[in-house]
Amino acid sequence: MLRSLWTAASGMRAEQVGVDTISNNIANVNTVGYKTQNTQFKTLLYQTLQSETTTANGEPKPTTAQVGLGTRVASINASFSQGALLANTNTMACAIEGKGFYSVQGVDQEVYYTRDGDFGWSLDADGARVLTNSSGLKILDTQGNRITLPAGAGADSVSVGKNGAIAYRQADGTTVQTGQILGLYQFPNPVGLEKTSGNLFQESEASGEPINEATTNLPITRSTVAQGYLEGSNVNVADEMVNLIISQRAYELNSKAITTSDSMLETANGLKR
Repeated sequence: MLRSLWTAASGMRAEQVGVDTISNNIANVNTVGYKTQNTQFKTLLYQTLQSETTTANGEPKPTTAQVGLGTRVASINASFSQGALLANTNTMACAIEGKGFYSVQGVDQEVYYTRDGDFGWSLDADGARVLTNSSGLKILDTQGNRITLPAGAGADSVSVGKNGAIAYRQADGTTVQTGQILGLYQFPNPVGLEKTSGNLFQESEASGEPINEATTNLPITRSTVAQGYLEGSNVNVADEMVNLIISQRAYELNSKAITTSDSMLETANGLKR
């Protein structure tokens, strides 16, 4: 009975993490470029109550008797399926169609990656106009440099090609390429990316090294950029609500198992009276 108490308690702890993950998905249903997460569980050790033996008649009994000791969270994985493209009034909004990520320079000068294309122009310390995200972090080009706007170019005249090439329109109507291209990167295993705050991801050993779409010779499907659009989250609210109900019921079942085990233990302790 004590075994059942700990087993049910492990189930409650695991389901609580599942509810936390679902809650985070629902909270970020309107977060640009957010990728839904799901919790994976695995069983704990098994205790052998009876090994292979023979019956009273001497016949072989090849099966064993084992009882599980509960569950635990194995991993929390993100789904990188494409989110819906949503039209936006921001002229520098850029949604990615494909498996690519933008590269961002963090406040610690490290390189991070994101699907959030809500960009705008800001003044850097040297007075140059640089492309940043909504948090003010610099967006990097294919060479790992900040993206700047030439003097005299209007922010509203900037256009971004499907390959990420940046250009601007002069007063006479001619279009001039700046020579910079939005850096787009893919990963061998995007599920292995480490999640950080601000809708950013960081490279890890599990994700593999980033693949620069502009320079690689690998046979990958290159991403495209859609200016004037933002990628919405890929959270399916209906699925999340169903998962929430399932997790809640599982939590209640484990709670009931603890209550039942406690009642049985109380009955057993009362036998000596």
